[in-house]
Amino acid sequence: MKSVFILTDKAWAGSNLLYKWQKTLGNYIAVSGQDNSVKIFDRHGHKWSELSLPGRCVGMDWDKDGDILAVIAAKSSSIYLWDASVNKTSQIESGMTRDQMSFILWSKTGPLLAVGTVKGNLLIYNQQTLVKIPVKGKHTEKITCGCWSVQNLLALGSDDKTLTISNEKGDTISQTTVQGKPAEINFSVMKTNERSGQGENTVSLSVDNKMLMLYNINDPENPFNLTFQPHYGHIVSYRWYGDGYILIGFSHGYFVVISTHIREIGHEIYQAHNHRDSLNSVAISPAINKAASCGDNSIKIHELSELNDISNVVQLDDETKGLDQLNWTDDGQLLAVSTQKGTLHVFLTKLPILGGSFGTRLAYLTSLLEVTVSNQLEGETPVAIQVEVEPTFIAMGPFHVAVGMNNRAWFYALVDREPCFNKLKDIEYLGTIASMSLNSDYAAALFEGKVQLHMIEGKDHDEKKQMKLFPEDERKGRILCHALTADFLYYGTDSGNVVCVLVEDWETVSSYSHPVGVRKVFPDLNGTRLVFIDDKNGGFLLSPTNATDSCFELPNFSPTITGVLWDNWHADRGVFVAYDEDKVYTYALHKTTIYGPRVVLVGSSALLFSQKPLLLHNGELTCQTASGKTSEVALSTHSFLKNASGTPAGPQPELGKQLAQALMLKRFHEACGLCRSGGSNTDWEEVGKACLVHMEVELAIQVYRMSSNVGMVLSLQGIQGIEDINLRAGHLAMFLGDYNLAQDLYLSSGCPIAALEMRRDLLQWDSALMLAKRLAEDQIPFISKEYAVHLEFIGDYVNALAHYEKGMTHSNTFQEHDEACKAGVARMSIRMGDIRRGAAQVIQHPSRILKKECGAILEGMKQFSEAAQLYEKGQYYDKAASVYIRCKNWAKVGELLPHVFSPKIHLQYAKAKEADGKYKDAAQAYESAKDWDNVIRVLLEHLNNPEEAVRIVRETQSIDGAKMVARFFLGLNDYGSAIHFLVLSQCNDEAFQLAQQHGQMEVYADIIGPEATQEDYQSIALYFEGEKKHLQAGKFFQKCGQYSRALKHFLKCPNTEDNLAVEMAIETVGQAKDSSLTNQLIDYLMGESDGMPKDAKYLFRLYMALQLYREAARTAIIIAREEQCAGNYRNAHDVLFSMYTELQAQKIKIPAEMATNLMILHSYLLVKVHVKRGDHLKGARMLIRVSNNISKFPAHVVPILTSAVIECHRAGLKNSAFSFAAMLMRPEYRNEIDPKYRKKIEAMVRRPDTSELEEETTPCPFCGVQLPQNELLCISCKNNLPYCISTGRHMLKEDWSMCPHCEFPALYSQLILLLETETVCPMCSETLSVKQIKKVPDCSKYLQIDELDH
Repeated sequence: MKSVFILTDKAWAGSNLLYKWQKTLGNYIAVSGQDNSVKIFDRHGHKWSELSLPGRCVGMDWDKDGDILAVIAAKSSSIYLWDASVNKTSQIESGMTRDQMSFILWSKTGPLLAVGTVKGNLLIYNQQTLVKIPVKGKHTEKITCGCWSVQNLLALGSDDKTLTISNEKGDTISQTTVQGKPAEINFSVMKTNERSGQGENTVSLSVDNKMLMLYNINDPENPFNLTFQPHYGHIVSYRWYGDGYILIGFSHGYFVVISTHIREIGHEIYQAHNHRDSLNSVAISPAINKAASCGDNSIKIHELSELNDISNVVQLDDETKGLDQLNWTDDGQLLAVSTQKGTLHVFLTKLPILGGSFGTRLAYLTSLLEVTVSNQLEGETPVAIQVEVEPTFIAMGPFHVAVGMNNRAWFYALVDREPCFNKLKDIEYLGTIASMSLNSDYAAALFEGKVQLHMIEGKDHDEKKQMKLFPEDERKGRILCHALTADFLYYGTDSGNVVCVLVEDWETVSSYSHPVGVRKVFPDLNGTRLVFIDDKNGGFLLSPTNATDSCFELPNFSPTITGVLWDNWHADRGVFVAYDEDKVYTYALHKTTIYGPRVVLVGSSALLFSQKPLLLHNGELTCQTASGKTSEVALSTHSFLKNASGTPAGPQPELGKQLAQALMLKRFHEACGLCRSGGSNTDWEEVGKACLVHMEVELAIQVYRMSSNVGMVLSLQGIQGIEDINLRAGHLAMFLGDYNLAQDLYLSSGCPIAALEMRRDLLQWDSALMLAKRLAEDQIPFISKEYAVHLEFIGDYVNALAHYEKGMTHSNTFQEHDEACKAGVARMSIRMGDIRRGAAQVIQHPSRILKKECGAILEGMKQFSEAAQLYEKGQYYDKAASVYIRCKNWAKVGELLPHVFSPKIHLQYAKAKEADGKYKDAAQAYESAKDWDNVIRVLLEHLNNPEEAVRIVRETQSIDGAKMVARFFLGLNDYGSAIHFLVLSQCNDEAFQLAQQHGQMEVYADIIGPEATQEDYQSIALYFEGEKKHLQAGKFFQKCGQYSRALKHFLKCPNTEDNLAVEMAIETVGQAKDSSLTNQLIDYLMGESDGMPKDAKYLFRLYMALQLYREAARTAIIIAREEQCAGNYRNAHDVLFSMYTELQAQKIKIPAEMATNLMILHSYLLVKVHVKRGDHLKGARMLIRVSNNISKFPAHVVPILTSAVIECHRAGLKNSAFSFAAMLMRPEYRNEIDPKYRKKIEAMVRRPDTSELEEETTPCPFCGVQLPQNELLCISCKNNLPYCISTGRHMLKEDWSMCPHCEFPALYSQLILLLETETVCPMCSETLSVKQIKKVPDCSKYLQIDELDH
């Protein structure tokens, strides 16, 4: 809010001022202080007049039109009238000489003036008739306040605490007593549900400044007394506004709005503590929809539409004593505030919205006498020009500004030096100026239907030469509008002419005639295009410089539009906006499209209240506001600019909307940016289509590359070099699917044949034929043939035949084409019933496929004989045989059968042969058809060949066939075979009954196998139970899961079957996992039940079945020991080995005894291997290990020791041989020595040789200490060492390998050597070859101490 002026006067100092704005016009303000005068100032603060009074002014008021100011003074009974139009003062005597005036008020609607006195008397004066009506005794005390209604009722309040309502003649209509002294009376209408037609029916008044009374004239008995919260303070002032709302200011700074609606009367709509200490006055301006309050030393302005919105706060820091009264002019432009120390501040709250622009430079009114020129886009410093008058128009040029009012204009030049402007001159024109335009040299002023064009800076004596009036001929109509660009003057007339004048030589360049008058013209910056608005409020775009471009009507042009702005941005030359009071509509000219030039409405943007657009630049609208400032409005149609600049894309619907806007504005690069930031393939397609419409081929290629549309990229690359604009546009229209437009464009291009090619590609044959007649007659046969194919497809055979015949060229060059036409003629002939002609043509034609097609057509027409012949000619034997069968021609079928592969045909033929009694042929045909059931049936029923039937059943597993064979064998009393085939046919119940009846259950049980159900097994078990066949009963009870009964039967088996029964019993208990059954079997095996302990191997198997591996291991050791004692060393080895691997698989620690026994037994078995290979040293070393543990071989002590003596002697281990020979000489062994060796051994003992071949040493795999090769316990780290299964030596880290089957370690070099003569693993006896052995580079995982610490 801008301060316009401040009024001070020594005579006013320290007093409260009384002041009044001139009504309606607001050109004057009358101010009175403590002195005996009223001073009158104009709206710029200049003193205009002064009234001298006999005493201090006690009241003043302007009449309704603002022509006359009425003033009353203390110590005077006169009324002083000042006439603003002639600046003269007159005086009227009231006739109340002994009374003093206290109150004065003009009527709102008429020339009536009411004057109240200190004694309560009233005078009503009619300014028009000069009649005075004195009313004595209206009140008994001083009249202090009052108000006229619209109906000319007068409400008065007096210190006698009464309210009177009188008519215009002074007659009292009603009178009421109030509870205190009244103040500030107003007439208004209370808010109701329905609009009252009775006018202002409510009088409001402040009572003792504590209560607000609402007095209804029509209901005087029921006034409303509204009281307020005490902390608000007393009522200072109040104002009615809107639909029955009251704004009240309270002394403690509160600002409250209440409603007077009967249902919410007194309800606070809004409340704010506007001022900290005190509030002095409130005011409302309906013209600008604002409210104001003043208090302390500040003024606050609220928007009435949104009271929370404080639009302005003004601090008057110098006013330390506080503010006083607040008043607005009727138009809301000026707000006056008086202060407690006697000054008057006037602020500008609303300016006339006046401005203009040229390019990016703006000129606009910033105060009543100030015009500001700015160019924010170029970064220029704003220039404020103080003008001499309050202007009614402003015109902007590139170097000048013009302002003016009535018929006078002032011109200012913009210069570089301070103060940056220079007043040139002022010019008076021949009439009141309606509008003005400037360019760099000229000014054009419109007045009284004419335009005067003149130089701005021409010398006075040259002005006549530099001035011209348009139109030259007044008969051409009155000019209603005009505009000036750098080179052209445009004007529109009431007769509808839009005229373009070249400024350089002042000659008319072009003229466009419109059907109705043209009200406004808006050219673009260059003057090459202009928008005009006609008298019917229609908008049109015209290109005066281009004769080929017609005038375009603007789509969806609002009739309320008042102006148009072209976008100044260099890339948006074809974009402009049209605006009215509420909205801005964005339009874009699409100059080069496949559809020709056109204008589109891009969208609309909301415009804030009281804003006038001045400049458009790249989607940003600069508007002038009522406060004398400019604001920037980003058009919603350009919202895509935010995203295209790199910010993340919005939601998908928003992105789609922005993309559409960018494309309509031809901002393709921004559209691509949007797609990159979050667009889908569909969005890329939309951009691509828009590029095609605007014929931007290179850009379209890039876009379609981004959306991976290879086909479109290749198509567009194919037309890149085409310079013919219509041909290129035709291709693009075709790509977009607008084929009619494409045809028109092709035909108008230099290559019209493209239209024919397009129609052919689209299979639009009628259009293609019509074009071919005009453009290429030689293509007619080929088009006719293609058209005929289409007609045949849709079933129009008559026309298809005609076009096939037209398609014949009878030329050897196009033989293939002619053959296709002949084929078509043949097909159509058959379709239309000329079968003989058609069939003959088909037979002559070389095509096999044609024979098949025509055969199918004839078959569909039920012409089976002819169809079969064509199939046969075409070598389609299956089809031919099928059709021959349909016409019962079996002889032909028989001829074709060797060539037929269809089982269906063979089946039909077989049935026919069977019906004729030719069973052998029928069986062969059934077999060809793979109908095995019928083959079996014929073999059994007619050919009595069961062997062949059985063979087929076994091969094919046919269920029905098996049933037939079973019935056949049943007839022959061959129950075993019958049962077998019944089971094969899944007839288990019948097979069971048959087996039961004829005692063939063993056969049934063998046959049924693993595919039987639990019920089947139970039935068999029950049968065997009845027959006392315990083994079979137990076996089948086990299969059906009845383990208790199965075990009972197994344990009942006689001893002869003992072995198998016990094995089965162990298996049953293993499956059952039932502790009671387990205990029962253990008791049996231990001999608890019959006193006969069973072999320990069964207990071992039981533990294995129950997965009790530790118990199994202990049992295995016992079994191995028994086997060892019995001399069965291989068996003992196998038992321990199997147990060892099982424990390893279950990750159970292996007992040391088991590992040691296995190692000794394995060493024993290795002796034979090495001796057989002739490696006596290795054999001797193993025999030494065995002999050192000879107690574990009690059955063969002497033979083993004898072998040890012999092998040690052979290997050069003489000392060892002597030791074992001495052992043999013991009395218990001596007599058992083989006589062959006895003498040698005795001699060895008598003459001992203690020489010994020293054993080689190798490193310990754990700690690396050197140990004898066959030593298995490290003396250093105390670890048991893993041994080689091929030599018995301890393992070496660098020579590690393992058997792939049992995973026992072996020295790689020794195992390879062993496998040269052996083929099995020495440990697990699995077949082994050298290829399977792999050297292990890292054996650390096999050297885990825990695993090897047995």
